[in-house]
Amino acid sequence: MSLRIAFAASNAPIAQAAKAGLTRHYGDHAEAGADVIVALGGDGFMLATLHRTQDLQVPVYGMNRGTVGFLMNEYSEHDLETRLTAAEEEVINPLSMMATTQDDKAHRALAINEVSLLRAGPQAARLRISVDGKVRMSELVCDGALVSTPAGSTAYNYSAHGPILPIGSDVLALTAMSAFRPRRWRGALLPKTAEVTFDVLEPDKRPVMAEADARAVRNVVRVDIRSEPSIAHRVLFDPGHGLEERLIREQFV
Repeated sequence: MSLRIAFAASNAPIAQAAKAGLTRHYGDHAEAGADVIVALGGDGFMLATLHRTQDLQVPVYGMNRGTVGFLMNEYSEHDLETRLTAAEEEVINPLSMMATTQDDKAHRALAINEVSLLRAGPQAARLRISVDGKVRMSELVCDGALVSTPAGSTAYNYSAHGPILPIGSDVLALTAMSAFRPRRWRGALLPKTAEVTFDVLEPDKRPVMAEADARAVRNVVRVDIRSEPSIAHRVLFDPGHGLEERLIREQFV
Protein backbone atom coordinates (compact mmCIF):
# COMPACT_ATOMS: atom_id res chain seq x y z
CA MET A 1 0.00 0.00 0.00
CA SER A 2 1.46 3.35 -1.04
CA LEU A 3 1.89 6.15 1.46
CA ARG A 4 -0.59 9.00 1.60
CA ILE A 5 1.69 12.01 1.25
CA ALA A 6 0.69 15.64 1.74
CA PHE A 7 3.02 18.23 0.23
CA ALA A 8 3.51 21.73 1.61
CA ALA A 9 5.79 24.32 0.00
CA SER A 10 7.03 27.79 0.79
CA ASN A 11 6.28 30.63 -1.62
CA ALA A 12 9.77 30.46 -3.11
CA PRO A 13 9.60 29.54 -6.83
CA ILE A 14 12.06 26.67 -6.35
CA ALA A 15 9.85 25.18 -3.63
CA GLN A 16 6.66 25.61 -5.66
CA ALA A 17 8.31 23.93 -8.66
CA ALA A 18 9.40 21.04 -6.45
CA LYS A 19 5.87 20.60 -5.13
CA ALA A 20 4.45 20.52 -8.65
CA GLY A 21 6.94 17.84 -9.74
CA LEU A 22 6.45 15.69 -6.64
CA THR A 23 2.68 15.94 -6.87
CA ARG A 24 2.80 14.61 -10.43
CA HIS A 25 4.76 11.57 -9.23
CA TYR A 26 3.10 10.79 -5.90
CA GLY A 27 -0.23 12.64 -5.76
CA ASP A 28 -1.14 15.06 -2.98
CA HIS A 29 -3.39 14.14 -0.06
CA ALA A 30 -5.05 16.35 2.51
CA GLU A 31 -2.83 16.87 5.54
CA ALA A 32 -5.49 15.68 7.98
CA GLY A 33 -5.65 12.24 6.35
CA ALA A 34 -2.02 11.85 5.34
CA ASP A 35 0.53 9.34 6.62
CA VAL A 36 3.27 11.96 6.32
CA ILE A 37 3.65 15.62 5.43
CA VAL A 38 6.57 16.61 3.20
CA ALA A 39 7.63 20.22 3.73
CA LEU A 40 9.53 21.90 0.89
CA GLY A 41 11.49 25.03 1.78
CA GLY A 42 14.01 26.13 4.38
CA ASP A 43 14.22 25.86 8.15
CA GLY A 44 11.82 28.78 8.67
CA PHE A 45 9.15 27.08 6.57
CA MET A 46 9.78 23.79 8.38
CA LEU A 47 9.18 25.49 11.74
CA ALA A 48 6.01 27.11 10.40
CA THR A 49 4.77 23.74 9.11
CA LEU A 50 5.42 22.04 12.45
CA HIS A 51 3.53 24.78 14.30
CA ARG A 52 0.63 24.73 11.83
CA THR A 53 0.18 20.94 11.91
CA GLN A 54 0.93 20.24 15.58
CA ASP A 55 -2.62 19.06 16.31
CA LEU A 56 -2.61 16.51 13.47
CA GLN A 57 0.05 14.22 15.02
CA VAL A 58 1.35 13.50 11.53
CA PRO A 59 5.14 13.22 11.09
CA VAL A 60 6.81 15.87 8.95
CA TYR A 61 9.68 15.16 6.56
CA GLY A 62 11.47 18.23 5.23
CA MET A 63 13.34 18.52 1.93
CA ASN A 64 15.61 21.50 1.50
CA ARG A 65 14.47 24.07 -1.01
CA GLY A 66 15.83 26.95 1.08
CA THR A 67 19.27 27.93 2.35
CA VAL A 68 20.73 26.32 5.49
CA GLY A 69 18.27 23.48 5.86
CA PHE A 70 19.45 22.20 9.24
CA LEU A 71 16.06 20.58 9.86
CA MET A 72 15.73 19.39 6.28
CA ASN A 73 16.79 16.37 4.23
CA GLU A 74 18.40 16.57 0.81
CA TYR A 75 15.99 17.19 -2.04
CA SER A 76 15.30 14.50 -4.60
CA GLU A 77 12.21 13.45 -6.54
CA HIS A 78 13.39 9.85 -6.78
CA ASP A 79 12.40 6.99 -4.44
CA LEU A 80 10.59 9.28 -2.03
CA GLU A 81 8.35 6.55 -0.64
CA THR A 82 11.41 4.38 0.07
CA ARG A 83 13.10 7.26 1.88
CA LEU A 84 10.00 8.01 3.92
CA THR A 85 9.59 4.37 4.95
CA ALA A 86 13.23 4.19 6.07
CA ALA A 87 13.27 7.59 7.79
CA GLU A 88 14.09 7.87 11.50
CA GLU A 89 11.81 9.86 13.77
CA GLU A 90 12.89 12.51 16.28
CA VAL A 91 10.37 13.85 18.79
CA ILE A 92 10.73 17.51 19.76
CA ASN A 93 8.92 19.27 22.60
CA PRO A 94 8.52 23.02 22.10
CA LEU A 95 8.88 25.81 24.63
CA SER A 96 5.82 27.62 25.92
CA MET A 97 6.12 31.41 26.25
CA MET A 98 3.77 33.68 28.16
CA ALA A 99 4.74 37.31 27.64
CA THR A 100 3.07 40.03 29.69
CA THR A 101 3.11 43.51 28.15
CA GLN A 102 2.97 46.97 29.72
CA ASP A 103 -0.78 47.13 29.17
CA ASP A 104 -1.11 43.97 31.33
CA LYS A 105 -2.08 41.70 28.42
CA ALA A 106 -0.80 38.13 28.24
CA HIS A 107 0.49 36.77 24.94
CA ARG A 108 1.07 33.03 24.58
CA ALA A 109 3.16 31.34 21.91
CA LEU A 110 5.16 28.17 21.29
CA ALA A 111 8.77 27.97 20.14
CA ILE A 112 10.49 24.93 18.67
CA ASN A 113 13.91 26.61 18.58
CA GLU A 114 14.07 29.32 21.22
CA VAL A 115 12.38 32.14 23.08
CA SER A 116 14.47 35.29 22.98
CA LEU A 117 14.30 38.71 24.64
CA LEU A 118 15.87 41.59 22.72
CA ARG A 119 16.38 45.23 23.50
CA ALA A 120 13.98 47.36 21.44
CA GLY A 121 15.64 50.73 21.91
CA PRO A 122 19.06 52.39 21.91
CA GLN A 123 19.93 51.33 25.47
CA ALA A 124 20.81 47.89 26.76
CA ALA A 125 18.08 45.84 28.44
CA ARG A 126 18.05 45.28 32.20
CA LEU A 127 16.63 41.88 33.11
CA ARG A 128 16.06 39.95 36.32
CA ILE A 129 16.24 36.17 35.92
CA SER A 130 14.36 33.71 38.12
CA VAL A 131 14.35 29.92 37.85
CA ASP A 132 11.42 28.04 39.40
CA GLY A 133 10.44 31.15 41.30
CA LYS A 134 13.88 31.81 42.82
CA VAL A 135 15.84 34.86 41.70
CA ARG A 136 19.13 33.65 40.26
CA MET A 137 20.38 36.91 38.78
CA SER A 138 19.09 40.21 40.13
CA GLU A 139 20.36 42.22 37.15
CA LEU A 140 21.61 41.27 33.70
CA VAL A 141 22.49 44.23 31.47
CA CYS A 142 22.65 42.98 27.90
CA ASP A 143 21.43 43.23 24.33
CA GLY A 144 19.22 40.24 25.05
CA ALA A 145 18.91 36.71 26.37
CA LEU A 146 17.29 33.49 25.19
CA VAL A 147 16.19 30.04 26.27
CA SER A 148 16.83 27.31 23.72
CA THR A 149 15.75 23.71 23.23
CA PRO A 150 18.31 21.09 22.16
CA ALA A 151 16.80 21.14 18.66
CA GLY A 152 17.30 24.91 18.46
CA SER A 153 20.69 25.03 20.11
CA THR A 154 22.59 25.33 16.80
CA ALA A 155 20.46 28.28 15.65
CA TYR A 156 20.35 31.69 17.37
CA ASN A 157 21.72 30.16 20.58
CA TYR A 158 24.92 28.98 18.89
CA SER A 159 25.39 32.32 17.12
CA ALA A 160 25.22 33.94 20.57
CA HIS A 161 28.01 31.57 21.74
CA GLY A 162 25.66 29.29 23.61
CA PRO A 163 26.33 25.54 23.94
CA ILE A 164 25.20 22.90 21.47
CA LEU A 165 22.95 20.46 23.35
CA PRO A 166 22.65 16.74 22.51
CA ILE A 167 19.21 16.08 21.10
CA GLY A 168 18.32 13.54 23.78
CA SER A 169 19.40 15.70 26.71
CA ASP A 170 16.77 16.88 29.16
CA VAL A 171 18.29 20.34 29.46
CA LEU A 172 17.67 23.87 28.20
CA ALA A 173 20.27 26.50 27.38
CA LEU A 174 19.95 29.98 28.87
CA THR A 175 22.27 32.26 26.91
CA ALA A 176 23.04 35.97 27.14
CA MET A 177 23.67 38.19 24.13
CA SER A 178 26.42 40.80 24.50
CA ALA A 179 26.27 40.83 28.28
CA PHE A 180 27.63 44.08 29.76
CA ARG A 181 27.06 43.23 33.41
CA PRO A 182 28.06 40.65 34.56
CA ARG A 183 30.65 41.28 31.85
CA ARG A 184 31.60 37.71 31.01
CA TRP A 185 28.41 35.87 31.88
CA ARG A 186 27.44 33.59 28.99
CA GLY A 187 24.50 31.76 30.50
CA ALA A 188 23.54 28.51 32.19
CA LEU A 189 22.34 24.97 31.56
CA LEU A 190 18.99 24.21 33.17
CA PRO A 191 16.91 21.05 33.58
CA LYS A 192 14.17 20.65 31.00
CA THR A 193 11.57 20.90 33.75
CA ALA A 194 12.74 24.37 34.85
CA GLU A 195 10.52 27.43 34.44
CA VAL A 196 12.48 30.55 33.58
CA THR A 197 11.12 34.03 34.26
CA PHE A 198 12.55 37.26 32.90
CA ASP A 199 11.40 40.48 34.56
CA VAL A 200 12.18 43.61 32.57
CA LEU A 201 13.63 46.39 34.71
CA GLU A 202 13.01 49.97 33.56
CA PRO A 203 10.71 48.95 30.68
CA ASP A 204 9.85 52.58 29.84
CA LYS A 205 13.48 53.65 29.53
CA ARG A 206 14.79 50.35 28.18
CA PRO A 207 12.01 48.67 26.14
CA VAL A 208 12.27 44.96 25.39
CA MET A 209 10.59 42.68 22.88
CA ALA A 210 10.15 38.91 23.07
CA GLU A 211 10.15 36.40 20.22
CA ALA A 212 8.98 32.79 20.13
CA ASP A 213 10.48 31.46 16.90
CA ALA A 214 9.08 34.08 14.48
CA ARG A 215 6.26 35.50 16.64
CA ALA A 216 7.22 38.82 18.25
CA VAL A 217 5.65 40.65 21.21
CA ARG A 218 6.74 44.21 21.93
CA ASN A 219 6.89 46.17 25.20
CA VAL A 220 7.10 43.15 27.48
CA VAL A 221 7.54 43.50 31.23
CA ARG A 222 7.65 39.80 32.10
CA VAL A 223 8.26 36.61 30.14
CA ASP A 224 7.68 33.10 31.52
CA ILE A 225 9.22 30.18 29.64
CA ARG A 226 8.93 26.43 30.15
CA SER A 227 9.09 23.25 28.12
CA GLU A 228 5.72 21.96 26.88
CA PRO A 229 5.80 18.13 27.13
CA SER A 230 2.15 17.79 26.11
CA ILE A 231 3.07 18.79 22.54
CA ALA A 232 5.30 16.47 20.53
CA HIS A 233 6.51 17.38 17.05
CA ARG A 234 7.42 14.30 15.01
CA VAL A 235 10.24 15.07 12.57
CA LEU A 236 11.64 12.55 10.07
CA PHE A 237 15.25 12.30 8.89
CA ASP A 238 17.11 10.05 6.49
CA PRO A 239 19.04 7.28 8.33
CA GLY A 240 22.39 8.53 9.58
CA HIS A 241 21.43 12.17 9.09
CA GLY A 242 19.19 12.79 12.11
CA LEU A 243 19.43 15.65 14.56
CA GLU A 244 21.84 13.84 16.87
CA GLU A 245 24.35 13.32 14.04
CA ARG A 246 23.89 16.89 12.83
CA LEU A 247 24.43 18.33 16.30
CA ILE A 248 27.65 16.35 16.73
CA ARG A 249 28.88 17.23 13.24
CA GLU A 250 28.22 20.93 13.80
CA GLN A 251 30.76 20.97 16.64
CA PHE A 252 33.63 19.82 14.41
CA VAL A 253 33.43 22.37 11.61
